[in-house]
Amino acid sequence: MKMLIISGLSGSGKSIALQALEDMNYYCVDNLPLGLLPNFAAQMIKTAGQRSSENIAVSIDARNVTHDLQYFEKILDELKKMSITCEVIFIEADDSTLLIRFSETRRKHPLTNPKLPLIEAITAERKLLSTISSNADLHIDTTRTNVHQLRDIIRERVAKKGIIPLSMQFVSFGYKRGIPADVDFVFDARCLPNPHWDPRLRSLTGKHPDVVSFLEQQPVVMRMYDDIKTFLERWIPGFEAENRSYMTIAVGCTGGQHRSVYLVEALAACFKKTHENVLTRHRELS
Repeated sequence: MKMLIISGLSGSGKSIALQALEDMNYYCVDNLPLGLLPNFAAQMIKTAGQRSSENIAVSIDARNVTHDLQYFEKILDELKKMSITCEVIFIEADDSTLLIRFSETRRKHPLTNPKLPLIEAITAERKLLSTISSNADLHIDTTRTNVHQLRDIIRERVAKKGIIPLSMQFVSFGYKRGIPADVDFVFDARCLPNPHWDPRLRSLTGKHPDVVSFLEQQPVVMRMYDDIKTFLERWIPGFEAENRSYMTIAVGCTGGQHRSVYLVEALAACFKKTHENVLTRHRELS
């Protein structure tokens, strides 16, 4: 039996993720107290033949973990001893984005009270959930992700993981909008020749044949591509040997339009030859 533990900050998209999993035939339970997880898992094992799916997804809410967090790692170990494949997915967003979402929806943050304003509640929740975050197999940052993109991420990265050993995602981004929070490796392509300064290429992206041709004619671009590829080929098997479930590799340039997009597309095409679940995401093109 596979169990996904979905946790994260209020307003980051936990409910959307759970709904997406439910649409993919996961048996989903929202807002389960952390201390009840082992008993719940035992019950699911007993009733396995009575359900249409053996895959379980549980959402853990900040309101229910206060007294159980010190036992979180122990609970995970207990689940593994029950022959349950357990993965922790942590969903988050930056503070300013969460403030806007709560303001637009007029929802009440679960930790707010007359003495604790919204921004302080978000900070308190982030600290409260730090133990779960540090044990997560996958972090998803929804700061610049809409509802439909989050559903796609859950569908492609999480649901397919049941049959594919390692989920790899290559992400392009622009440094002027910050480094993505949910990545394992970051490579900086700002030192490469920039198509932005060619008026013919400025409005295009790293996917366009003219930009691809321009970059592939630059020896320094091809050297960086070869170096990143060699590094990943050398070290990814080590992570796979440790049963790593997810890996996110980010490449950044100034605007996230040309150089990083090209490198992500080229690297993804290379690793698709040896890995089944290889995804691409261009943050600034979304």
